[in-house]
Amino acid sequence: MIKEFTKSQLALRNGQDREEIWVAYKGKIYDVTDSRLWRNGTHYEHWAGQDLTDELPDAPHTDKVFERFNQIGVLV
Repeated sequence: MIKEFTKSQLALRNGQDREEIWVAYKGKIYDVTDSRLWRNGTHYEHWAGQDLTDELPDAPHTDKVFERFNQIGVLV
């Protein structure tokens, strides 16, 4: 069963408040903790612990990038 998380719970997984580094995209939450590109909770001008759905159109990659990460929940 997939766990549900609120925006407040997601925000705590920003790489600063807790060890986990999570991001959300289209309602799904992904664990990016092990990605060297997300060290310290930042990835270029993006911050972990947030929903990145609206920011992806400006990225130099497609949403296929999320296939590399485990989905650990859904955003409610």
